[in-house]
Amino acid sequence: MKRNLIRFIVLAFMGSVLTVRVYAQASVNARMFAEVIEALTATENSQLSFGKFSPETNGGAIRLSPEGIRSASGNVVLSGGGHSAGSFIITGEDQATYSITLPVGQSVLTNVSSSKVMVVTNWESIPPPGIGVGGLNGGSQEVKVGATLMVGSMTENPKGIYMGTYLITFAYN
Repeated sequence: MKRNLIRFIVLAFMGSVLTVRVYAQASVNARMFAEVIEALTATENSQLSFGKFSPETNGGAIRLSPEGIRSASGNVVLSGGGHSAGSFIITGEDQATYSITLPVGQSVLTNVSSSKVMVVTNWESIPPPGIGVGGLNGGSQEVKVGATLMVGSMTENPKGIYMGTYLITFAYN
């Protein structure tokens, strides 16, 4: 009888060990979150204008800094008249950062009467171009743009008004 009792206990113990269920995974319903922020906008506040000048016999270049400071090299003679750096007001989500991409290479100004052209190059800005360089403290920031205008001789660039466009891109990071 003692022997049967021991067998019974051993069998009961083994049965309980064999019927233990082991769970190797767990499931949970987790939460998700998203927030839509204000769209990034850019408004031209001031056009990029190299102002009035004379190319004289050999031309040269006019550099217009983002601060609006104009200087000439070569034979170019600066005259009165309004010149201004380009200015843009960027608005969006408060405290967000954004990137500035200036024109790659050259842009062109074309004489509206003669179709003669001048090349604009060496783009620069404040804040400088790059990823995450702009900060929307208070939800807005001003970006100023300057460049260099390559001026030919009076024959290559006769008197007249020259117009053109350029592409500048602002994007959230």
